[in-house]
Amino acid sequence: MANKGKQDSTARTSAPAKGAAPSKKRRPSPAVYRRRRQVVFGALLLVIALAIGGVVALTGALAGSPEPQAVSTPGASSAPSQGSAPSGTAEASPSASPTPVCDFNLMTVAAKTDKPAYGPEEKPLLTMTITNGGTAPCEVNVGTSQMEYLLMSGSDRIFSSKDCQTGGEDLIKTIQPGKSETANFPWQRNRTLEGCASIAAMPGAGGAYYTFEARLGNKASPKVAFQLN
Repeated sequence: MANKGKQDSTARTSAPAKGAAPSKKRRPSPAVYRRRRQVVFGALLLVIALAIGGVVALTGALAGSPEPQAVSTPGASSAPSQGSAPSGTAEASPSASPTPVCDFNLMTVAAKTDKPAYGPEEKPLLTMTITNGGTAPCEVNVGTSQMEYLLMSGSDRIFSSKDCQTGGEDLIKTIQPGKSETANFPWQRNRTLEGCASIAAMPGAGGAYYTFEARLGNKASPKVAFQLN
């Protein structure tokens, strides 16, 4: 009996007491933690590398290759086929001809008399001719505000249509290329002074020679000689 009681006492001593905390599990060593972290980090790098490679491949596919360039094949003709324009160049279109512009430097003024010599009772008819020597039409003021009929005898100023003119008028005309406008002035064989001052002297006759010069604005004609008998 004493032995039985001792065995019971021993059994009670070795059994865990009811409500006691279970014994703690053994923690892995730091080396095991390092190996686990390395494995996880390597897997993460592999995933990132695969993702970047996929993005680059997708970007290259979307961007496409540049426009193809013409390549000369050895032995093949490089001339374009008939009826087609060379690759990469636009067909040349005929350019429109520029519109001619009036050149007033090509406008000329000429002087003329209806006779080379006049009798005592004849009155000279003085003619001014304005010619467009350019290739474009020109609008020209051919009014009396721009015209002057000037007569000289040597260095002696005999007559000017401007001397006694009152209220010169403008007259714009379009002169076509190669065409002319003319204006006539019958000279009364009188003499004038600038400002239309009074003068009693008359031009000499008896075979005296005179020159006629036609002026239009800043243009003047060559002088033309005639004779009064």
